[in-house]
Amino acid sequence: MAPAREPLPVRVDEAPPTGPGTGQLTPHHAARIDLPTPTGPLAALRAEARPRADDEPWDAVAVLVPGYSGSKEDFAPLIDPIAHAGIGVLALDLPGQYESPPLPGELDHRPGPLGLLVADVVRTEAAAGRTVLLLGHSFGGLVARAAVLSGAPARGLTLMDSGPGELPMGPRRSRLDILEPVLRRRGLDAVVALREEAGDWEAADPAVAAFLRHRLARSSPAALLGMGDALRGEPDRVPELVAALRGRRLATLVVCGMNDDAWPVTTQRTMADRLEAEFAAVPRAAHSPNVENPQGLLDVLLPTWRTWLREDTLEP
Repeated sequence: MAPAREPLPVRVDEAPPTGPGTGQLTPHHAARIDLPTPTGPLAALRAEARPRADDEPWDAVAVLVPGYSGSKEDFAPLIDPIAHAGIGVLALDLPGQYESPPLPGELDHRPGPLGLLVADVVRTEAAAGRTVLLLGHSFGGLVARAAVLSGAPARGLTLMDSGPGELPMGPRRSRLDILEPVLRRRGLDAVVALREEAGDWEAADPAVAAFLRHRLARSSPAALLGMGDALRGEPDRVPELVAALRGRRLATLVVCGMNDDAWPVTTQRTMADRLEAEFAAVPRAAHSPNVENPQGLLDVLLPTWRTWLREDTLEP
C-alpha cells in the first residue's frame, strides 16, 4: 500500500488562464505554486491527474525540467493532456529561471548542483507516494541526468533534445559565444535588445513574443552565465548513466525533434543506443517539440510512460 500523500504546497495563483494562447501561453489547469527546497523556493506549475471515467489514474507525476533560458511555461501545451491521461504534472523553473530566485554563484547553476536540487524534488514526490517520471529538455536533460546520478528515485528518465555532453559547434553554441561577453559587460538588458535586433521572436505570436522577452528580462545573469558555460563544457557522462540505469532498472527514453538544430539527431540516437534506451524522433519539430508539435510529442510520451507504469505495477 502506498504511503499517505503529504499535503501539497500552498497554491500561489489558482486563477484559470485567460484568453486563447499558443506555445508557452497555451491555456491549462495547472496551479502556480512554490516548492520549498533546502536552497529556497522553486516556482512550479502543478496539475493533478484527471482520469477519464473508464480509467483509474496512476499515483504518478511527471516532473518536467526546462532548458537554458526556459521555464515551466515551456511545457504548457503538455500539461492538460498528460493530466487527462492519468498522470500528474510538476513543471519547474530551475533556480534563476523566470520566477525562481537564483543560487549564489555561477557555478551553482551547473548540472551537478542543479541535479542535486531536482533529486530533492523527486525524493519529496516519491516520499508522498508518487511514482516519478523525470523529463529534462535540452540543458534540463543534463540536469535530469545529474539528478539520476545523484540517486533521484525516479521510475523513468526521458531525455528530450539533449545530448551526451557539451553542445556541439553550430548556431546555438555560436550564439552562446556571442552573448556571454555582452551579458558580462553590458548586462541583461543588452542581451534582450540584441536578441530583439536579431529577430529571435519575430515568428512567434505577438503575445508569446512579449512573454519570451519578459521571461528573459527576469532571468538571473548568474544563472544564464553558469548554464551557458556548462553547455560549452559538460563532459560525456553516458558511461556513468549506463551504470546507474542498469543498477536501478530505470526505464529510459531519448526523444527529439526530427530537425533538432542543437545536438544532431544522429548523436541523440547513438546516445540512446549507448543507454539501451528507447528512441523516437518527432516530425514537424526542431529543438522544442513541446511547443512546435506537442501532439506529436505526446504520441511518443504517453504510450511509453503508460508502459513503464504498467510494468511497475506488475513488479513484485
